[in-house]
Amino acid sequence: MTTKRRRTARHLGSYGDADVEGEVLRTEALLDALARRELVGGADAAIRLLGALVADVDSQRLSSVSITPST
Repeated sequence: MTTKRRRTARHLGSYGDADVEGEVLRTEALLDALARRELVGGADAAIRLLGALVADVDSQRLSSVSITPST
C-alpha cells in the first residue's frame, strides 16, 4: 500500500510568525510520532486521546474477527 506524503508547513511556505511556525512544527512532530506508532505523552488530554485511539485501532486490527457474513 502506498500513501501520499503530507504537505507540511515547511513545504507550504512561511507563516511569518515564529510562534505559529513553532506550533505547526510541534503538531507535525506529534502526528508523525503517532503515525510511527511511538508512545506520545503529555498533559494535553487531546494528545492522550489520540494515542489511545491509535492503540485501540491497532489492537482491533490484530483481532481475529471474521467479516464474512454467515448464511
